[in-house]
Parts: sequence; structure tokens; C-alpha cells
Amino acid sequence: MTNFTLDNAHSSIDFSVKHMMVSKVKGEFTEFTSTVTGDINDLSTLNVTAAVKVDSIDTNNADRDGHLKSGDFFDVEQYPEITFVSKSVTNNSITGDLTIKGVTNEETFDLEFNGVHKNPMSGGDVTGLVVSGTINREKYGLTWNQVLETGGVMVGKDIKFEAGVEYAIEG
Repeated sequence: MTNFTLDNAHSSIDFSVKHMMVSKVKGEFTEFTSTVTGDINDLSTLNVTAAVKVDSIDTNNADRDGHLKSGDFFDVEQYPEITFVSKSVTNNSITGDLTIKGVTNEETFDLEFNGVHKNPMSGGDVTGLVVSGTINREKYGLTWNQVLETGGVMVGKDIKFEAGVEYAIEG
């Protein structure tokens, strides 16, 4: 069994969503935790959990961040975390239960395993994973929108994300 310790300084969760049918708004969550257990030499044995602090959302616009934290979207007061618990892992995908705003759906995302390497600073082994995909926000009760005068809507329903995580490996 391998022990993994998340290296937050070298990990990130980024996302983008279509805005007003013509551009993308990008953002990130700056506070999250993740645990991984299993044998790094056999990805199918990995068990992965993650918890994202919704209050840490940052789109580089304080007013927009405040709106996203409100009841129109995430309702941070009542639902402070987004969670993911894996059910299965393959060499190129991860499937599990994603919970946003109290709604849980099974999702499958792309997985990129970046191998195991020696950290020249610590001398220990490190590994990295990139999880990416698209989430339909409306499936999770994030349905606020505004119809545009010229047609379409202000906020797209599909959220594209990428989580790049690095772990120190022990054992």
C-alpha cells in the first residue's frame, strides 16, 4: 500500500465556462484536499477522494465570485464543499460520485497519470495526476441564468475543468 501526501503548492483546480455565448470565463478553486490510497503500480487499486472549499472560488472578479457563492449558484453557506469519491480507476479514466450543492451524480473523467519521479529537492518520490472533463452544472442545481436579448444565455451549462495534482509518495 502506498501513502500519498498532496502537495498543494504544486496542485491546482481550474475551470472555464462560456459567457454571453461569445467568450469564456476562467477561474480556480484555491483550497482543496485530496487523499489517495492504493498501489501506484496498479492504478485500478487506487481510491481517490477530494474535497473542494467552494468559498475559495476565484474568477479574478470579486463581484462575480460573490454571486457564485450566493444562493443563485453554489449557496456556500449551506453547501461549503464539493466532494468526489472514486468508484473505479483505469489507466485513462476515473469514475466516482461527484457531489455539488447536495446533489450527487456518478461522473467519469479523463485521467492522465504522469508517472513516478524522484524529487531532487527532497530525494523522495513524487507522482502527478491530471483529471479533466466537463460537468453539466444544471444537473447539480446550478441553474441560474439570464436570456440574452440577441438570443442565447449569459452562462453556459457546461463547465470544463482540469485538476492537476502532485503527491509525495511514501511506502
